Amino acid sequence: MRLRCPLCGREYDKPVQRCSCGEPVEFESFKGEPYIGKTVWERFWDFWPVEPSLEFSLGEGDTPLIKSKIGEELGVKLYLKNETVNPTWSFKDRGTFLAMSYAVKAGYKAVGTVSTGNMAASVSAYASRFGLNAKILVSESANDEKVRAVSVYGGDVIRVRGDYGKLYFESLRLGEELGVYFINSDNPFRVDGYKGIAFEIAEEISPDYVLIPTSSGGLFRGIAKGFTELMRSGLIEELPTLVAVQAEGCSPICRAFHDGKERIEHFERPDTIAKAIANPYPPSGNAVLKLLRDFGWECVTVSDSEIIEAQRELAGEGLFVQPASATGISALKRLAESGVVPEGSKVVSILTGSGLKTLSHMEGREIKECPLEGLENCMSF
Repeated sequence: MRLRCPLCGREYDKPVQRCSCGEPVEFESFKGEPYIGKTVWERFWDFWPVEPSLEFSLGEGDTPLIKSKIGEELGVKLYLKNETVNPTWSFKDRGTFLAMSYAVKAGYKAVGTVSTGNMAASVSAYASRFGLNAKILVSESANDEKVRAVSVYGGDVIRVRGDYGKLYFESLRLGEELGVYFINSDNPFRVDGYKGIAFEIAEEISPDYVLIPTSSGGLFRGIAKGFTELMRSGLIEELPTLVAVQAEGCSPICRAFHDGKERIEHFERPDTIAKAIANPYPPSGNAVLKLLRDFGWECVTVSDSEIIEAQRELAGEGLFVQPASATGISALKRLAESGVVPEGSKVVSILTGSGLKTLSHMEGREIKECPLEGLENCMSF
């Protein structure tokens, strides 16, 4: 269970959350062979840093890869990796399950996270499943609707007054002091859990491009790690081009990437409809930036109007996703129209979370009212 800092290279023989240099750590790359198994956890058993506690699984992972009609007008073969069908409706469940498996084996009685959305719901739900206490720390501005959706699982939801950006680091300090294992955005077990997305994609197709909505950077790091481990194990012949996608209103990683900087800077006054990826100072930002440069990958920003349009297009295919999930489609349009993504390319866009969590942002069609006696008039085409 050796951990390594992807920035400074320091190695650790015991589980830590972050390197002494301040950057996130990750497990050394695994090498193995796939097995015959029902779940992604079983099929790629050699690739996990801890034995998954399958008896506590809620059915996370093994999500569908759906062929999309949107790609036809762009001249590409587009597939949608639908992570909205995970137990709490987002990709977070993969990482939460693996990190929770470690927490139980390590003897923790309580777990926690810092989040106001998908991760909060995921940790709260899985804590109940594993029989652990949960401490969910949210900002004082978190709306009541989100807080109620998290608290229904039984964990303690605590509104924290003060600088939300500092709360991440304070949670790690208090976790060590109080014996609470915090499963935050770039927890190394969480990042490794996201590798399953890459494994499942590779089982079905060999993509040329994978579009990844990017906030803290944990998801991007996990998918990148998954593909590189498959390559190292001889299970795929070449890596796809990964594309980090951010909203124009909060794009610290893309800004640093395009400005040629080696480190990200705090993004002042974030303003975007894609709240799930609006992290002004992502804890894995520098690690993602290094991956983009090392592999020659891409970083693309999209506007709110483009996001809303893509969200509606996906709904037209029967997929209702949160705004952040639609950013990959918006980015693909830009990349295809500019020729960066060639015609005929196989492209996968990750749909990270369900639109049911962001109903206030979505406008539906006009709802008609009609008396029973004249119903045929309302049903005419």
